[in-house]
Amino acid sequence: MFFKNGLDYQALSLPDRFDWDEEKRLNKSEEFYDWMSRRHSVRDFKKTKVDRRIIENSIRTAGTAPSGANHQPWHFVAICNNEMKVKIRRAAEIEEKDFYSGGAGDEWLKALEPIGTNESKPHLEDAAWLIVVFAQRYGFFDDGTRYKNYYVPESVGIASGFLITALHKAGLSILTHTPNPMRFLNELLARPRSEKPIMILAVGEASEKAKIPAVAKIKKIDSEIMTIHE
Repeated sequence: MFFKNGLDYQALSLPDRFDWDEEKRLNKSEEFYDWMSRRHSVRDFKKTKVDRRIIENSIRTAGTAPSGANHQPWHFVAICNNEMKVKIRRAAEIEEKDFYSGGAGDEWLKALEPIGTNESKPHLEDAAWLIVVFAQRYGFFDDGTRYKNYYVPESVGIASGFLITALHKAGLSILTHTPNPMRFLNELLARPRSEKPIMILAVGEASEKAKIPAVAKIKKIDSEIMTIHE
């Protein structure tokens, strides 16, 4: 991506500007909050296809996220191949079995009880797509020499939020899945050691029988999530 000797600072005029009045800005913010409040983590998916172009556009959206030094330290691998999804599910369930058998510790397992999760992960096979998010700890200049990436967890976290938002905007349901450890994904997906898998997103249409845990509807009140100084 980067040319070692071609990274001089150049100032460009702001290419996009939104000259909205305050009323329109307020309406836009309320509309967006209303839409995002309808997002739910879903574990039951229809076994239906989702157009590849929707996935590509959503990943492109993730790629517009801000990042440390603009290094964009992420890579997204999208999988709809059924054989590959089966392999990922099997490997993930091995890790999950250890987790739920006590590897997580009593406190963590207790915290998960209201969510109703267990070691079985059929969504990894049923969802139309899996998107694996990789964080790149370092990259390479055009001449092959290595450079360090900065604020990698923060940058990849922001990009992942963009991705989830874009998929929701397209009317799709998503579940974030984080088996630990996840190094099996590097081998299965032929990704280099410089990349660390962060999460798997199961993406598709929610089934007619999809349920969510009641506790998921409990959100912190405004005073718990924000402090405003005027």
